[in-house]
Amino acid sequence: MKLIPQPKIWWNGELVAWDKAQVHVLTHAMHYASSAFEGIRAYATPRGPAVVALDAHVERLFHSCKIVRLPIPYSPAAIRTGIIDTIRANAPDACYIRPLVYRGYGALGVWPDECPVEVAIATFPWIRKDEAALEHGIDVGVSSWRRMAPDTLPAMAKCAGNYVNSALAVSEAKQRGFHEAIVLDVGGCVSEGTGQNIFLVHKGKLSTPPVASSILAGVTRTLVMQLARDVDIPVVEQHLPRETLYTADEAFLTGTAAEVTPIRSVDGLPVGDGKRGPMTKALQQSFFSIVRGQAEDRHGWLTAVRTG
Repeated sequence: MKLIPQPKIWWNGELVAWDKAQVHVLTHAMHYASSAFEGIRAYATPRGPAVVALDAHVERLFHSCKIVRLPIPYSPAAIRTGIIDTIRANAPDACYIRPLVYRGYGALGVWPDECPVEVAIATFPWIRKDEAALEHGIDVGVSSWRRMAPDTLPAMAKCAGNYVNSALAVSEAKQRGFHEAIVLDVGGCVSEGTGQNIFLVHKGKLSTPPVASSILAGVTRTLVMQLARDVDIPVVEQHLPRETLYTADEAFLTGTAAEVTPIRSVDGLPVGDGKRGPMTKALQQSFFSIVRGQAEDRHGWLTAVRTG
């Protein structure tokens, strides 16, 4: 995701020029990963840009910060307004949105008692480089790296430190010729991708790992589960042994960036027919039709950026 500079960034309550949003090299978060963030999308719709699941993302940001002891000096309503104001200031048709909460400059040491908590919100155009993957799927491999045990790092928090694990796994996957990695939990069951949740289809039933499998409770994951239930597709959150990756009829990844991406092979073995399956295609089309404003927003997922 190449960054394309925009006019403004919301930084500690004010809209500032993109190039002015800078931190000191001794900022605490750069040394100790004391930060949490969100990844949010605004899609182009006939009514202008609309943010998907804005309130759910803001809520998760506050939950993440509470878990990792980052007291946000703003209310959820202020962060929500800051997101909308930043999008309006940059005036995109569609964009990726990155709110970031971090420990700033003040002192060094593991416990940052003298470092202020700061907040930034950036938006920038989203240019997907792999459009063909939405139709043809991707190849994934099971990583040698495991997701963290539940009493080591907080998988439920979208915090910077957790993504060292993700970076190691995806780097290994690409070295092995895969597009993405699937990571197992400490017990050897399927957990998630390096920044995506995973779903498997077996005989018309949709399965996905539970929160107890060291996953991040994805917002897009929740939306897709709702879409499945809307059309009476059984959805089960359950522990999934590694072997189920090889015996699934279909598999796909979900996430703000991944959207709904089919998996065509795992460890070199084709998933089902080795192409996007019918359930994946149907859920994918339903998802895109709503977020792009082409179908009724029956669950109230979209927040319009422009008024009038």
